[in-house]
Amino acid sequence: MDDIAILGVGMHPWGKWGRNFVEYGTAAAREALAEADVDWRDVGFVSGAITVRCGYPGYVAGSTFARALGFNGAQVASSYAACASGVTALQAARGQILSGSTDVALVVGADTTPKGFLKPNEGDRPDDMDWLRFHLVGATNPVYFGLNARRRMDLYGATSEDFAMVKAKNSRHAVHNERTRFNKEYGVDDVLASPVVSDPLRLLDICATSDGGAALVVSSMEYAKSKGITDPVRIAGLSTITPTFPDTVIDLPYLATDSAGATPEPLRGFKQSIADRVYEESGLGPDDVDLAEVYDLSSALELDWYEQLGFCPVGSAEQLVRDGVTTIGGRLPVNPSGGLGAFGEAVPAQALAQVCELTWQLRGQAGPRQVEGAKVGISANQGLFGHGSSVLVRR
Repeated sequence: MDDIAILGVGMHPWGKWGRNFVEYGTAAAREALAEADVDWRDVGFVSGAITVRCGYPGYVAGSTFARALGFNGAQVASSYAACASGVTALQAARGQILSGSTDVALVVGADTTPKGFLKPNEGDRPDDMDWLRFHLVGATNPVYFGLNARRRMDLYGATSEDFAMVKAKNSRHAVHNERTRFNKEYGVDDVLASPVVSDPLRLLDICATSDGGAALVVSSMEYAKSKGITDPVRIAGLSTITPTFPDTVIDLPYLATDSAGATPEPLRGFKQSIADRVYEESGLGPDDVDLAEVYDLSSALELDWYEQLGFCPVGSAEQLVRDGVTTIGGRLPVNPSGGLGAFGEAVPAQALAQVCELTWQLRGQAGPRQVEGAKVGISANQGLFGHGSSVLVRR
């Protein structure tokens, strides 16, 4: 797969601002356009990541952002894949560029979230698995996070202290990121002293919901060269993969697994296969990666991604944290931005925010949280209903 160039990135700070999501997205888009030195009138494709919480404008996000910036005749698309929505929107833009339909595209995601945990839209929908997991099982997102953490403890001997070490590590990174919502440093004892929310996870182990926005300006390599940019950060691999039948690990909102009684299990599970795709496309592997931004809706989930991205054997992720491998200054920093635990969930924006951080890191623009010598970075995200998401960027 051919590379595309990242010309500009932008981000509206995360928080609980209570304003229209369009404000966050357009602020991020204008920052990305200014950084790229691209005139809005030259953008040929606008790809919006959908928010389902903000009425009809959220469902037609591509057109909403194009209108807010001033209709310029560009083609538009809107994409939804839950937490993977940003990368699905980026995939659409990459396809337009590589097909020759446009030279330069804008990808935008933004959200305004309610107080408390995310919940299904109003109405009775007993044939909707997401609705059922709330109303039949009472499984809010924190319940899912807690079940996943308990599974890791039972299978691999993880402890609450291990989870707290992940949060403490990410908080040390977040204090250097002015765009995060939570940028206070916590120690392991602080995390362990916070209230239990969904056993074994405590308040500081779990990601909150937030408002925020992120945007990318991406182009063909030829367009980048025409602007005098000979060595841009580039997207070398992109994955929006789905599971392979049979999928034998329960992953909410699904309430059961596929049976492997008649069909053998795949050699690689769903989450492992997410990164397999970007490694294959880029011709790189886990040993080439200098840093990662992963989906840490709970601190326990971050540990899973170490293994699913191929950084260590299954069951040994805790040792990476204990040995300082995944902190800034270690061999393979993970979530140098502070992670989603520091930002909070702004669903359509968060996968794009990960790519923003990787871009700043590979340019050497991350300030006190800079990973020295970073040349290759990978992101990992997941949306409900079998949406995988990963992006590999390189210099």
